[in-house]
Amino acid sequence: MKLTSYGAAEEVTGSCHLVEVGDKKILLDCGLIQGRAKDERRNRDPFPFDPSSLDAVVLSHAHIDHSGRLPILFNQGYEGKIFTHPASADLCSTLLKDSAYLHQRDTEYRNKRRARKGRAPLEPMYTIEDVERTIKCFKTVDFGVPTAITGNCEITLNDAGHILGSAMVTLKLEEKDQRRTLVFSGDLGHRGAPILRDFHLLDEADLVLVESTYGNRLHRDWSETFDEVSDIVREVKGSKGNVLIPAFAVGRSQMILYMFARYFDQWDLGQWKIFLDSPMAIEATKTYLKHVDLYDETAAAFWKEHGPDLSMPNFSFSRTAAESQKINQMKSGAIVIAGSGMCTGGRIKHHLKHNLWRKESHVVISGYQSYGSLGRKLVDGAKSVKLWGDKIKVQASIHTVGGLSAHADQQGIMDWYANFKGRPPALMVHGETDAMQVLAGRIRSELGGHAHIAKPGKSTDLLKLDRLKA
Repeated sequence: MKLTSYGAAEEVTGSCHLVEVGDKKILLDCGLIQGRAKDERRNRDPFPFDPSSLDAVVLSHAHIDHSGRLPILFNQGYEGKIFTHPASADLCSTLLKDSAYLHQRDTEYRNKRRARKGRAPLEPMYTIEDVERTIKCFKTVDFGVPTAITGNCEITLNDAGHILGSAMVTLKLEEKDQRRTLVFSGDLGHRGAPILRDFHLLDEADLVLVESTYGNRLHRDWSETFDEVSDIVREVKGSKGNVLIPAFAVGRSQMILYMFARYFDQWDLGQWKIFLDSPMAIEATKTYLKHVDLYDETAAAFWKEHGPDLSMPNFSFSRTAAESQKINQMKSGAIVIAGSGMCTGGRIKHHLKHNLWRKESHVVISGYQSYGSLGRKLVDGAKSVKLWGDKIKVQASIHTVGGLSAHADQQGIMDWYANFKGRPPALMVHGETDAMQVLAGRIRSELGGHAHIAKPGKSTDLLKLDRLKA
């Protein structure tokens, strides 16, 4: 009985953890590696295990760094089910199709360059057809319902409060009369965030696999975050430029729209034209409206009353490429919410190309930016960036609103872990090394827990957990 992390170990993206119990193999997540080009090239590498040998896959939530390699898994031989929450299955239909489209478009672009150099063409990592085949294999599981997925593994999903349908996974494992309970946190949500309920608290585990994205940081109080956004709105009010908000299509875009609607008058947003310029975010918003039962009481009442347009008369969905291009003709007065959240692809890159070099423009960074991403370069103060080979001078004002993160901060993770009886050993995943080290140190010193950093490809024997307590 063992656990091996093959992704999101000593890095943030590419979540992928293999559980072996008896003769069964269960994969937790199968996400895309994101960030620098050399990191993303690893997505084309063969899996370090035989996909055809897997008995089940459990998906914590729909974000691409957790779900994005599922079609590749099927292409390489997996034939089983993917167990996940119904909302995650719905969101994956949107996210994975968009991912396939981006891969195909990127491959076409790269093949034009390869052809000029006399090099053989590449195949896209997967296609829309591959995604449709993958989606048919989802098996949905509601929160709080124990479900046997193999003869020796039962799972229970509980609300992680990160995005719609996001789950922490409890696995009850049995091998030769030995029983172990493994808890995978998935991505824990930011407590008190608009729309979703706070993450569920668990109290029993023999080993905890815990995310640590913000393991070395504390978020501002929500009231301070709202004040910070208000300050930015006041700062840009007299601007003669546009405001760009790179945002993840799932979760962040809906949170921003909800905040805009709630504070529409207070923030004097009627002077702007507000665009959600992302077909994927538009589809995700429809899914959010389908699962209002997952909201907190305040958000559920608000969305039911105001509907998909949130009663903002100056708000519009920008679905087509032509509509997006028309926005770029605007020199001022536009607030544009577009993906991708880390500025690594999508329509936001076109908007950045038209606005980054303009001193009167503003870019509001609303979430975590992975090392090597374009968004991270902007946050780190890059004087210029390259977009499609062109060097663009960065003269727009860059604002960072850290408090809007959908991830739990250090204290949130600490409080979640502290609820477990007996302080089970904890393995840090899904974070940069320094964040993991800080979080692990605090768990040891303040909670008396035994915290370790998961190493890529290194297995943990679940029958010999006392070794982690030494």
